[in-house]
Amino acid sequence: MQTKLEALAKFLDVETDDLAVSTYDDCLFELGSHEYLILTDEKANERLRENVEKSAWAFNASFIIDHSDLPAEAAEMVGAFQESKCEDANDTILALINDMDRFASDAASADGRGHFLSGYDGEENQEGEFYIYRTN
Repeated sequence: MQTKLEALAKFLDVETDDLAVSTYDDCLFELGSHEYLILTDEKANERLRENVEKSAWAFNASFIIDHSDLPAEAAEMVGAFQESKCEDANDTILALINDMDRFASDAASADGRGHFLSGYDGEENQEGEFYIYRTN
């Protein structure tokens, strides 16, 4: 079975010795100043959900409304609340969402998991059973 380190080395066409495991996350690897997140499909979905939960305040108000019990005309109100509170709106926005698993899944369907997991280019790459995301 291929390891995360081997998958990344193959993807980048480098030797495993060229890569280093991050000191704070065993799914994060470094090549020089570049960082790569290497995840299985299951772990990628877990991290996706975590990232979506942390950034719920930044989602389009209509998307939030579509995943809540509020009527469509509440989108303007939610948008104004988001604009005035920014990150501080997150807990309230999370309370509006009926099903976080579906919300995260729909977000990934709309924008791709890479959008939420790859801070560098928004791309999701695959090598064997692993998904690779450049984070910086």
